[in-house]
Amino acid sequence: MRLLCSAGFTLALFLAAPAFAQDRASAVSDDDVHTGEPIVVTAPYVRSLDILGNVSVIEGDELARDIRGQIGDTLTRQPGVSATSFSPGASRPVLRGFSGERVKVLTDGIGSIDASNTSADHAVTIDPLTVERVEILRGPAVLLFGSQAIGGAVNLFDRRIPRKIPTDHVHVDAIGGYATAANDRNIGSSIDVALSPQIVAHLDGSWRKTGDTRSGGFVYAPGLRGELLDLAAEEAEEGHVDEAAELTEQAGKRGKIDNTQSETWTAGGGLSLINEGGQLGISVGYFDTNYGVPDRPNTAHEHEGEEEEGGHDHGEGPVTIGMKQWRADLRGEVELGDGFFDKLRIRGGFADYKHTEFEGDEVGTVFTNQGVEGRLELAQNDHGGWRGASGVQYSHRDFNAIGAEAFVPRNLTDQFALFTLQEYTMGPLGLEAAARYEKTNVRAQTLGFKRNFDSFSGALGATYDIFDGAKFGVSVSRAVRAPSAEELLSTGPHIATQSFEVGNPDLKRESNWGAEASFKLKTDGFDLSLTGYSNWFDNFIYSAATGAEEDELPVFQYFQRDARVYGFEAEASARLAQIGGFNIVGDVTADMTRAKIKNAGLDRNVPRIPPLRVLGGLEAQGERVDARVEVEWTDDQTRVAQFETPTDGFTLVNASLSWRPLPEAKNLTLSLSANNIFDVEARRHASFTKDYVPLAGRDFRLTARASF
Repeated sequence: MRLLCSAGFTLALFLAAPAFAQDRASAVSDDDVHTGEPIVVTAPYVRSLDILGNVSVIEGDELARDIRGQIGDTLTRQPGVSATSFSPGASRPVLRGFSGERVKVLTDGIGSIDASNTSADHAVTIDPLTVERVEILRGPAVLLFGSQAIGGAVNLFDRRIPRKIPTDHVHVDAIGGYATAANDRNIGSSIDVALSPQIVAHLDGSWRKTGDTRSGGFVYAPGLRGELLDLAAEEAEEGHVDEAAELTEQAGKRGKIDNTQSETWTAGGGLSLINEGGQLGISVGYFDTNYGVPDRPNTAHEHEGEEEEGGHDHGEGPVTIGMKQWRADLRGEVELGDGFFDKLRIRGGFADYKHTEFEGDEVGTVFTNQGVEGRLELAQNDHGGWRGASGVQYSHRDFNAIGAEAFVPRNLTDQFALFTLQEYTMGPLGLEAAARYEKTNVRAQTLGFKRNFDSFSGALGATYDIFDGAKFGVSVSRAVRAPSAEELLSTGPHIATQSFEVGNPDLKRESNWGAEASFKLKTDGFDLSLTGYSNWFDNFIYSAATGAEEDELPVFQYFQRDARVYGFEAEASARLAQIGGFNIVGDVTADMTRAKIKNAGLDRNVPRIPPLRVLGGLEAQGERVDARVEVEWTDDQTRVAQFETPTDGFTLVNASLSWRPLPEAKNLTLSLSANNIFDVEARRHASFTKDYVPLAGRDFRLTARASF
């Protein structure tokens, strides 16, 4: 009954499009896959989020070059972005050091309605192969998406609900490729067909299959190799020669990372009615993936005939996850004329999600999530420099874990919100204010648990045009977040993460004051963007190892302390020269985050914070050929939390070559790229599995992308 009511609520309300929903009508031509400078059109009344935030846009050839199986690994070249990189089959974005409940992953403005935010081993149910554009939003303005977007939001757009009538009645997009590091074979395509002058139908699908990923250098990190070698020495002293040799061989393992294979396929279709009065569209999609979860090697000392001391007694065979999601979406827009309001936007989605954690052939734990989310928004016309939008948002989640290792009980979460964003411009000065009220209800009937949270978030910002092309901006914000059901209610072993997770039902609301300053310069030959930010948290919620063991697994517990997070992001590009028919462009990106927890007068580091990173590139851009070489340097991370291991830095060298073979059009691109050319050992500090799941080694990728 709840499922039917949720679906009915979605359709009845027409639920709303986000404040930053994309207006594709003003974007680049659909037939041009070699776009120039990205056009940020996330909202007609908020100019590129310049005042309360900033946006990075990835599309076209850049997206095709960086595309990976999960959206987290796809975005790691962007400023301020890392990834959880739990395994090749499960990787979520990390923005400014934040992940999980502090980063929203959206599809066309509403949540992915999966379980990727609840645990790092859970995949995001959006296949990058079907995505045409990605926007990474940072800063206080993204709180309009929800208090869970303190770190930022990643908004992905596809064509599943068409936004425009194809000019030639039929439009086809296709992408396919092969990569060597994991024997990665992938293909995705979509077609839009004009059934009438006002009706467009859409179909899309994708498939990807990989083998085990090959690493550069050792599979296991130095600390873990040391434990294995120490154990081998103990076995040798006791005369267990075979066991010692096996452990020594394991410590020296290189190449293949066992149980990192994956297979994913998707299918979807949509229908839109588009005319001068607005548009209304619906879609249905299916996502199916199976992927391996690598196992940490056992470093406990065992004796023949004794039980293992360092490994939880699970079923036979490696752990794999089988995941499925059915999803239905609705989007609409009504033109309201020249009065006070410009448009009414509606956006809604319903999803039925399930994933099973297998231990060999045995079913371990089954996770289900039925959810609905939607927004209704009124956008204002520009009146003397004043414009904005206001709306309501609602979401419902019914989440359950079933099995012997169900670490969280069935729980229901309902959230209702009111929000507004207002902007006023007066010559070179721009002012903006945003506010959001949320009411969150979390309950677990089997435990008799019920808590309600009221929270208010707001932001103020200003920008000033110093001179033509130069802009300075500042903002302050206050954000409040209710704890999630997992943070409140987790208690039990989780086989996929190999941890015993402990929540805290008495957690308070998390709140923070934030400040941000930015400088942007854009000239004919040089672009520069600098952003510095700082957040002061009260009751910061985080999960950390305690050093204890429960059920033969390390205990990770949710704590709450005051904290401070600060850092910077920088981007610069310069047109260096013109040689023949090529423009030579140099660019550099740098980012850093620091995060400290206040604990009884002592500052401790927040776990899994990415270190300083600098990426520089040199590119030759031509009419039909582009060539690029880049170097990415990542510092050591020695600022670690208690019981957390440090991570060695690394340097990756990458190169790519793109060719557009059709002389009169740019709608076909063939790309060849070489990543991690020198086959170095690299690990992301933000990953729970970094000590035994390194990044891929040398990887040659061939990609073809077409748009007709």
